[in-house]
Order: sequence, then structure tokens, then C-alpha cells
Amino acid sequence: MENAVSDDISHRLRATVTDPLKGQYVGREEVIDLIALAVVAGEHLFLFGPPGTAKSALIRAFATAVEGRYFEYLLTRFSEPNEVFGPIDLVKLREGTVATVTSGMLPEAEFAFLDELFNANSAILNNLLTVLNERLYRRGREVVRLPLLSLFSASNHLPEDDALGALFDRFLLRCRVEPLPRDYMGRLLEAGWALEKGPTGHLAERNGQPSVSADDLRILARRVMQVDLSPVRDLYEQAAFRVRDLGIAFSDRRAVKVLKLVAASAVLSGRAAANGSDLWVLRYVWDRQEQIAPVTSLVQGLLREQPAERAHPLAATPERVDGEQLARELAEVEARLGGKASLAEIARLREQVARVADRASWVADEAARRHLTEKAGVLLERIGA
Repeated sequence: MENAVSDDISHRLRATVTDPLKGQYVGREEVIDLIALAVVAGEHLFLFGPPGTAKSALIRAFATAVEGRYFEYLLTRFSEPNEVFGPIDLVKLREGTVATVTSGMLPEAEFAFLDELFNANSAILNNLLTVLNERLYRRGREVVRLPLLSLFSASNHLPEDDALGALFDRFLLRCRVEPLPRDYMGRLLEAGWALEKGPTGHLAERNGQPSVSADDLRILARRVMQVDLSPVRDLYEQAAFRVRDLGIAFSDRRAVKVLKLVAASAVLSGRAAANGSDLWVLRYVWDRQEQIAPVTSLVQGLLREQPAERAHPLAATPERVDGEQLARELAEVEARLGGKASLAEIARLREQVARVADRASWVADEAARRHLTEKAGVLLERIGA
């Protein structure tokens, strides 16, 4: 019975939320699937990328589609805790009680988005650690238990201060969000203009199916804890050590928590047991930008040997990537850089190299994959210079 309920919710989540959002937000399928995974797993997602890449819009649209309470705020170094958690209740203060007016603020939100998180001062950051870890907000003797499903954050830079490391560590999922490549522009303009004209109706209403509520997502979250992880335990253990070998700070605590992501992937794929395809989630555990390509290559190698039946969409692997063709593309780019190139052509070359670098992660031969990745990195440095 529980399986049937969770399968129905997973189906409605795809049909009335994630699939329609993918149609509206061109090229952002990865981010949408990660938002759903984070919410079902009860974990937090950090989006790394420049402004204007629809990060906040996607999270806001997801929260609206499931009719969840939503809080959003752009943090600066001048932001005060009252702006995020709510002001002190002056009426109760006169009575000698310290209490917070939380209406419309983060403590009442089921979905929260904090933009430019690392700009926040220590007073906010210290409170956020408790919010992320325990779903609690404390002010003096006051303790507020939060209904928060997931907290999302974004920045165009990664934390460099060691004091921010503990906070960043609480974001189990990290996703790089880049501007869409040139060949997406036509679809982007069409879909973007439709959004600018305003919504044409609730997503669920347009699909003719009942909506998914925040309580439905809590049912899926409980189902996550019942997933059978035994089929992947040995494989996951080996993968965890290989992730550490890449220099990623994959602590014991994070290794345990990522199992929730593995289980959530199984639930969203309609399975009661995890399988090797669910290890795609390890692709998003990097700490630094230069680790993204190596951990992606590691995970793609694992996924090639796993069953594709009833796998999560982000576990999909292309049938074949021609390493020789990618090498020819990089050679062409290098030849063009040897001559005079306009700013527009340099921009096109940068996009081409970035695409090659992404596709190189899927090359089967390890030596060829490493060569292509290193060559793309050198070219991107030349273009940047």
C-alpha cells in the first residue's frame, strides 16, 4: 500500500511539476531534477553560477507548483538576522518574553532560497547552521521547529574563507549552472517570452491531474528511509573511497548522508530498492570547481556498468562518445586561436571548448578522457587570458 501511494506521488510530481517546468525552462532539466531530489531527500542544494541563469526562478516555480510556503532573500554583508528570521515581538517583549514574529519569514517556509549566501555576516550564518542541521531556530530561550523541506542557495563564487566551510558542507548537493549555449537561444527566447507574458494557469490544472502538496513530498521523504540499500552497499563503499582519492572532502558524515540521495533517486524512479544507477548522485558532491570534471568522469565510468531499467533521468549515459572527434574539435579551436579572432568568435570558441569538456567525461578510455579534459582546460585558460 505504501509503495502504491509513493509511486502515485512520484508520478504526479513528474507529470504536474518537473516535466512542465522542464518545458518552460529550456535547458534546465538537470537543475529541476536536482531540486526534486533535494526536497525528497530532505537535503539542501547549492547552485554555482552567474546571475541570470534562472536559479531563483526555478526554485520559486517549483515551490509554487507544489503550493508550498516559500521564502526568498538576497543576502549582503549588511543583512541582519531580523530580515531573514523575523523581528522581535515588541508586545511580548514588554511582558518580559523574547519571541520572534516569524510570519512570512524563513522559520515558516517549506522552501527557502538564500541568494549570495556567502555574503551573510556571522550572526546570520551561525543561525543557519542550526536551521540546516536540525531544522530549528533559536533566539535566547525561544526555540522554533521549522517545517523546512529544503533550503537552496546560489552564488557566483565558492567559499574561500575556512569559516564558511562548515556552512558549505551542509549543502550536500552542488550544481554548476552555466548560461545556455548558443544553439539553445531560439528555444530560450520563445519559452522566456511566454513566461514574461505571465502564467497561463496552474501547472497541475493544465495537466488535468491533482497537484502535489508539501505533505505529499513528506510522504516521499518517509519512504526514502525505507529503501533497501543492500544491493549497492559494496559498490557505494568503493565509490566513496574513489571520490576521496580525487581530493574531495567526503567526510564520514557526508558519506552517510549521500545515502539519502541514493535512496531518494530510487524512490523517484519507482523502486523500493536502490541499484547501481542511483550512484549518479555522487556527481554533485564536489567542493571546488576543478573537481567537477574528474568526479563526473568517475561517476560516468561507474554508470556504464549499471542497469538502465527504471533508472533516474540523470543516470542516463550516451551510447557512444567519439574521442577522436572531440580531439579534432579541440585542434580546430587551437588553430583558430593562433590567428586573429573577433570577440564574437572567441565567445563561440569558449562555448565549443566547454561543450567538448563536458562530453569528454563520457569517453570510455581513461587515458583519452584525461587527455581531452586537460587539453580543454588549457584552451579555456588561453581563451580567458
